Amino acid sequence: MPGTKAGAAKAMKTIRKKYGDDFFSRIGRDGGRNGHTGGFYANRELARKAGAKGGKISRRGPAKKNVEKKPIEKKVEEDIKKIEEGNRIRENFFRKMFRRNK
Repeated sequence: MPGTKAGAAKAMKTIRKKYGDDFFSRIGRDGGRNGHTGGFYANRELARKAGAKGGKISRRGPAKKNVEKKPIEKKVEEDIKKIEEGNRIRENFFRKMFRRNK
């Protein structure tokens, strides 16, 4: 029953039986007490240094502004244009055919 309301109810019942009714209150309180630093928001300089350090060891290459399309991408674009042109030709043909019959 994992991932269902019935499964969640069963899990809550087990947790309350094993750890008591105030289990989630206790673990939430402990988590709140463990926070000391305030994160990067509290220290912009530390955030800048950490970002620089991560950027130096990054395995991504430098940003590429003008990326050339690969030959296969160009071929696909050409094929799509041909298909669209063929569709237009067929549509015009059928329009003319149906006009004659009326």
